[in-house]
Amino acid sequence: MSLNIQTVRCDALFASTVQSSDRPSARLVRDAISATVRRLGRRGCAAAVAQEFGDHPETAVARMRWVRDQVARLATAEPVVAQRIEPTRLRLAA
Repeated sequence: MSLNIQTVRCDALFASTVQSSDRPSARLVRDAISATVRRLGRRGCAAAVAQEFGDHPETAVARMRWVRDQVARLATAEPVVAQRIEPTRLRLAA
């Protein structure tokens, strides 16, 4: 079974410790997604979502709604751009 990237991102954010009350920035959301996928893997994230929906469906629905909004917001957020570092010029002693 193949999962699309949006589904993986949603599952990872859902399984992360980031809460809506944290009012996370796009950067924090990206970092939480990356860290959670590294920690749990794609299937582990999906399993955490399934477990939560089974145990607490009344709160899982609201969390997933928030998660989907956050992941959609990432698509419109400015991309993270690496800072350009100018090469240094070595001065050779004469």
